[in-house]
Amino acid sequence: MSVSIDRRRKARVPYLLLIPAVGILLIGMGYPVVWQVVTSMQEYGLQQQFGKPAPFVFFDNYVDLATNAQLWAVVGRSIAFCLITAVITLVIGVLFALLMNAVGKAPRIVLQIALLLAWSMPVVAAMTVWIWLFDRRRGAVNYVLDMLPGVDMNRFNWLESPSTFFLVAGVIVIWMSVPFVAFSSFAGLTQVSDEVLEAAQLDGASATQRFFGIILPMIRPVIAIVFLLQIIWDLRVFTQITMLQDAGSKSSDFDLLGTYIFKLGTKSQDFGMASAVSILVLAITIALSWFYIRSLLKEDEQ
Repeated sequence: MSVSIDRRRKARVPYLLLIPAVGILLIGMGYPVVWQVVTSMQEYGLQQQFGKPAPFVFFDNYVDLATNAQLWAVVGRSIAFCLITAVITLVIGVLFALLMNAVGKAPRIVLQIALLLAWSMPVVAAMTVWIWLFDRRRGAVNYVLDMLPGVDMNRFNWLESPSTFFLVAGVIVIWMSVPFVAFSSFAGLTQVSDEVLEAAQLDGASATQRFFGIILPMIRPVIAIVFLLQIIWDLRVFTQITMLQDAGSKSSDFDLLGTYIFKLGTKSQDFGMASAVSILVLAITIALSWFYIRSLLKEDEQ
């Protein structure tokens, strides 16, 4: 009898240890979400910041969002941007991981240090360098491209049109995200058995067949998690877009969801509508990541 009681107590210990962490998450993350939901159903403007009661409008803000063509243009732009950058980041990061796994110790250390420096650089400092590189008057990118035969890039403004603006933004976001994907994928590659790869090579499997048939299935859980996180991060990108807009155009055609919410709340003082858009971003994030979350849960059950 005492043995069964001890087993029950031991079984409860992990759950008791999780209570403080869950409590901190509920307080730290639950309260802001609840506040956003409540505010999204209110008419909350500048006057409410000075104490005036916020009247409830319930779902009126969401109805206005549903008929706002500008918002849906921003939503489509943001989803396309995050998916494209996430996929390219994943591919480049995995290639870097394979390179680190293939080269010797000295080249690998040099490559890892270079990636760490890129990853650890503060966003504002990195953006200052990138904005200078693409500056239309003194930018190194225009200078180098202008030296190519038949290419005229003299004073070309990369931040003038949405297409080139988001091309620059995508390059910067990918550059900042590749190190995380590379290190995570490399950690997964270290768990792949060399004996299995050597046996497959002796059986005549090519490098491509070994990658898609052995390596990729074994590191797929790592890649799924990394890709999920990358989608979430790229959907919420804010600092890079804001600083590029400060250096170029502040038109709504250059907005993603992060900057659109910022302009609604801080500049237009329409915090009710900004909160409604924030809830929409949460719903989009869950919808985009649900497939991967479901597949991870199935793998965990197996």
